[in-house]
Amino acid sequence: MDLKEKKALIEALLFTWGDPLHIREIEKVLEIPQKDIRKLLDEMIEEFDYNRRGIQIIKVENSYQVGTRPEHYEYIKRLNPPKKSDSLSNAALETLSIIAYKQPVTKLEIEDIRGVKCDKSIQTLLDKELIKEAGRLDKTGKPIIYATTDDFLKAFGFQSLKDLPILEDESNLEYYDFDNNKGEK
Repeated sequence: MDLKEKKALIEALLFTWGDPLHIREIEKVLEIPQKDIRKLLDEMIEEFDYNRRGIQIIKVENSYQVGTRPEHYEYIKRLNPPKKSDSLSNAALETLSIIAYKQPVTKLEIEDIRGVKCDKSIQTLLDKELIKEAGRLDKTGKPIIYATTDDFLKAFGFQSLKDLPILEDESNLEYYDFDNNKGEK
């Protein structure tokens, strides 16, 4: 199989799948090593950008997805007007920010930082699949802990949590090393 055919197959897989497709799945289907697939995908991303194609390949962690370019949204919207509001209230954005930087985090910890109840905001974020229940703490009441999802990364244009902007004032947040280990400041 030549280079052009490999790229065409990857594009077909991403287009057909619709959702983010993990590189392991592409490897299983094409029987090509992950490092070669990554190289092909990087080349494809560059080619799509250079040629200003109507679609782009979006990378989220170790998954890839085909999507339209953000600058074409106004035209796409004319064809298919949005049916519901995708905007978030300030309260939901504040809650999402806390979860993004402090995850995994409990509702009580979020409420301590915000100073107000956050039930509605958490439910909105769960409904929009921007956050998920990431388990429960092993302490009294077994509180639910929340974390962001890949949909959060996609919605805000991040490839990973490492792309989050650096906070100027982190006094309310613990340092997080993104390897699921809490660290020290």
